[in-house]
Amino acid sequence: MSTETAPAWPAKKNLFGVQVSATRYQEVVRTVIAAAQRRQRGVVTCLAVHGIVTAAVDAQYGGRVNQCDIVAPDGQPVRWALNFFHNSRLNDRVYGPEAMRLLCQTAAQSGVSIYLCGSTPQVLEQLEARLMGMFPGLVVAGKESPPFRPMTPQENDQLCERINRSGAGLVFIGLGVPRQEIFAQDNRHKIEAVQVCVGAAFDFHAGNKKMAPPMFQRFGLEWFYRFTQEPRRLWKRYLVTNSIFIALVMKQMAKGPGWVRRPSAQEPGT
Repeated sequence: MSTETAPAWPAKKNLFGVQVSATRYQEVVRTVIAAAQRRQRGVVTCLAVHGIVTAAVDAQYGGRVNQCDIVAPDGQPVRWALNFFHNSRLNDRVYGPEAMRLLCQTAAQSGVSIYLCGSTPQVLEQLEARLMGMFPGLVVAGKESPPFRPMTPQENDQLCERINRSGAGLVFIGLGVPRQEIFAQDNRHKIEAVQVCVGAAFDFHAGNKKMAPPMFQRFGLEWFYRFTQEPRRLWKRYLVTNSIFIALVMKQMAKGPGWVRRPSAQEPGT
């Protein structure tokens, strides 16, 4: 692993105790690819409302999230909160599936190989074929579907060894919140690559699930579209986490005007 100094990770802002990166696609791709080229370790995640709320109410998980090098604002409400409370002036979110697409595109151009970790063997086969079809120069150094049960320490270490032997600079983790961030942080000193947690991106890019139409995404209604696709699985998640997120926003607003902190001359808006 290179000992060169990696580029600085994007600055973070505090949202309800969760350190969220006020960043854009371009900065994420540039920083992650630069670190991957040096084979430097790093952990990146893209969190929407569900992930932010889980990190805010679960101290153990929140501690892992706050150790991530990038916690990108995946959901529009997360971006809105960053802009409202911190004047971050972000004009778009950093959507996990789109971040994965851009990273794969740049990895293919930069000679950075990738590793796919998560989902099922069938989805991984479809995902690899689709990605290589979109980006002919992309090198998929390996892929693996970990067991859905907790891995033994030996199984975990063997997986990390396989990833390292593959030479991949980027490891995409598609295990879902909170499992993917737990796995990535628990192995951040074992895996010699940048781990990027992208949630449902595996299913979307494999063609296994449909992405929300652009209008739903633009207005922060992706959760509603996904709910209509899987109501029995997702109704409780969105009912609970959306309500808690609104309550956290209202609580923060009730603290008065002191929560708005404008960037100083030394801290330009990102």
